[in-house]
Amino acid sequence: MSAATAAAVTYPKSLLLRNAGDARPPTKPSRLRLCRPTPAFSVSCTALRPSPVSPPASPADASLSPDRVFNFAAGPATLPECVIRKAQAELVNYRGSGMSIMEMSHRGKEFDGVIKKAEADLRALLGISDEYAVLFLQGGGTTQFAAVPLNLCTPEDAADYLVTGSWGDKAYKEAQKYCKANLIWTGKHEKYTKIPAFDQIQQNPDAKYLHICANETIHGVEFKDYPVPAGKDAVLVADMSSNFCSKPVDVSTFGMIYAGAQKNVGPSGVTIVIVRKDLLGKAQPITPVMLDLKVQADSASLYNTPPCLAIYICGLVFEDLLEQGGLAEVEKKNVHKAGILYDAIDGSGGFYVCPVEKSVRSFMNVPFTLTKSDLEKKFIEEAAKEGMVQLKGHRSVGGVRASIYNAMPLAGVEKLVAFMKDFQARHP
Repeated sequence: MSAATAAAVTYPKSLLLRNAGDARPPTKPSRLRLCRPTPAFSVSCTALRPSPVSPPASPADASLSPDRVFNFAAGPATLPECVIRKAQAELVNYRGSGMSIMEMSHRGKEFDGVIKKAEADLRALLGISDEYAVLFLQGGGTTQFAAVPLNLCTPEDAADYLVTGSWGDKAYKEAQKYCKANLIWTGKHEKYTKIPAFDQIQQNPDAKYLHICANETIHGVEFKDYPVPAGKDAVLVADMSSNFCSKPVDVSTFGMIYAGAQKNVGPSGVTIVIVRKDLLGKAQPITPVMLDLKVQADSASLYNTPPCLAIYICGLVFEDLLEQGGLAEVEKKNVHKAGILYDAIDGSGGFYVCPVEKSVRSFMNVPFTLTKSDLEKKFIEEAAKEGMVQLKGHRSVGGVRASIYNAMPLAGVEKLVAFMKDFQARHP
């Protein structure tokens, strides 16, 4: 039995992986036909019921289109196919309005229903109480690097930053412009591969907040639990851009959560902010009006024209996550997918290597290298020919990175693992 065949047997749901001896050229994805009318239809994203012996399949597994690739991009990232198809069906005439969601007024009754339902569903998913404002903003998580200190601090106030990767480092450097940002720990010298024990970190008791990046997209380091700020009135602030809505989170333990949506819950263009209402109204005088979170909260995210289409897609994703059974069920699927991939890496005898300490490995972004680094380019190119794209590691670290967000179906991870085993067998 060839290595490729053995891999396919081990992972029976793997799709389209040919035997190494099959010399036929790969089938190219068909082009999307844009001008053909699409009949009205409804799409259900209800998850398949799990069997007693295996975790439930992703709902996307039930309707994989042969002309779609497995997209392992870190962001903008893969979306549930059922969500894309539902959006396609409603794109020209949104629910009988005679308009596309892209055309209608953000202050009209149609979009008012869209944004209010998206907020209600997100509150249901995360158990967000009325003590918190939920905002749909623009500018990405990077804009919140400035908005956090501008809203929570005066220029003379201290703020603690625990840096476990590139994004946490960027947030810390931006905050230095607007407050007395204090770097209490950084993993830079160890190439961002770990998170320290919280009791070993010396926090500033006078800090207004403690900032973390809950999941580092580039380096694949994820907090499995969260530190408690030392100060009496200090709050925990988290950039959750790349693991937002991937698992349950006790929002009440945070003062503020923010997330660029283009990883797990929508397309690029919308940034979600969850902030405790009693923290609002204290922005520094220099704060631009668009970064004043009280202004945004008082305007219900409609101070200016919001990213309407992106918010609409987020709402469809929230519906899908609720239909799957909520974030506890989603987390089970994510843990299972990540486990399959990490087991393949760790079981490769050193052919593949993940540098991140096992206890804090991300379930969303899995970085790894090939010990024979000269094979990495070939690995990425051959994977793309097999319909697995965007596996190249971030330009700052190189290697390979597989982002396996909520919408990545189990079949995609299994196919990647089968390919990894076949590739290793062909390059002893």
